[in-house]
Amino acid sequence: MPTTATDQSLLAPAGAPSGVVPEEEYRAGDVVDFERLYRRSFSRIRATLVAMLRDQADADDCAQEAFARAFRAWPQWRPEAPAEAWVHRIAINVAVSHRRRQRLTGVLHDLLPSSGRDPSAAAADRSDLMRALQALPPRQAAAIVLRHLHGYSNREIAAALGVPERTVASRLAAARARLARAVRRDAADQK
Repeated sequence: MPTTATDQSLLAPAGAPSGVVPEEEYRAGDVVDFERLYRRSFSRIRATLVAMLRDQADADDCAQEAFARAFRAWPQWRPEAPAEAWVHRIAINVAVSHRRRQRLTGVLHDLLPSSGRDPSAAAADRSDLMRALQALPPRQAAAIVLRHLHGYSNREIAAALGVPERTVASRLAAARARLARAVRRDAADQK
């Protein structure tokens, strides 16, 4: 039975105009909702990918690819997990695949004779923290960024990464331990 305008106003949260979906709610397959999700979450997802990939251009490419994949799958999205966590999961998977391709390309470059590449061109001025984050395995870096940059809970991180909450806790602990060792090494090197 179709809902009437009166029914719609009863379903809306208190204080919300009828026909308006609250910020945190999305309807699978709705293009307007996906556009809103994109506007609200793109910068956070891009920041996660920058930390994982070490390169802003690569992060931009992966973020765009992730949102393209998410848009194609949007009609099948289910609200069991927050929509942004769902897109984060897609983006992280895209970034992990991208890093694998980069490693393969790096191995091929090492095996082939140099074609006039300038090694210093790849060097970028990065903060110590970014270098330490980038030295982490991608999934540990993702967990750290989602927790400490975006403030996600273990449950939200688990949804974004597609792993159990216990795995999130162990990844966060392992990442923190690696970061602490890197900081101690850097401090010892500066003495």
